[in-house]
Amino acid sequence: MKLAKLPNGDPEIFYTLQGEGVSTGAPAIFVRLSTCNLHCTWCDTPYTWNWEGTSWKTTRGEKFKKEDVIIEYSPDQVWEKLQNYPCQRLVITGGEPLIQQQELAQLISKLPLDWAIEVETNGTLIPHELPGDRGIQYNVSLKLVHSGNSETQALKPKSIQWFSDNETSYFKFVVASDADLESVQSLQKTYGILADRIILMPEGTSSSTLRTKLPDVAEWCIQHGYRLSDRLHVHIWGDERAK
Repeated sequence: MKLAKLPNGDPEIFYTLQGEGVSTGAPAIFVRLSTCNLHCTWCDTPYTWNWEGTSWKTTRGEKFKKEDVIIEYSPDQVWEKLQNYPCQRLVITGGEPLIQQQELAQLISKLPLDWAIEVETNGTLIPHELPGDRGIQYNVSLKLVHSGNSETQALKPKSIQWFSDNETSYFKFVVASDADLESVQSLQKTYGILADRIILMPEGTSSSTLRTKLPDVAEWCIQHGYRLSDRLHVHIWGDERAK
């Protein structure tokens, strides 16, 4: 498995609270995988995909050497690490985790049945290789036009419909404008996404920015029956990477 590598050389596996989405506040072990098939300009983990020599641009302006930010671990090695934490909720994040479905399936097969499993995804790939009987919660973050990705890159109709039809999927949207809200409503109508499985989250990497934007996003949620998500980890620890 290709995992993100911390500056100290360790894989990015850490125990914290889930900061976003329907499981906000729940203790969880995070495993961050590397590589992504989208390139969001405001991405907060550009070290998982923004390699030196590529033309991709982000607001942070950083480029990374692959050998500095990727570490290879087998599913067995990851499982060994997971057993060191007093928690039975695993969040697989990225990058785009579903690029590595075969390895993920091997890892999931090692987890006891009472573990809760979340996979954070951009919704462009269907998880055909992951076990359908494990009740995996998919946190689907479809990318709107302000991400810098084209619609044809970011919105794959067959994949979106698969997640909409899957009752353990939740759609999390970063919103910053009325146009973003209109895009969410259009996607909801096109794919029949249930309102209570749509989560709106304000764009922002500082507590002050989030607090400024939350009232407007909250009002949209009230009007349309959506869920509201803050970014709990930003308020507590700031916009910092795990150490």
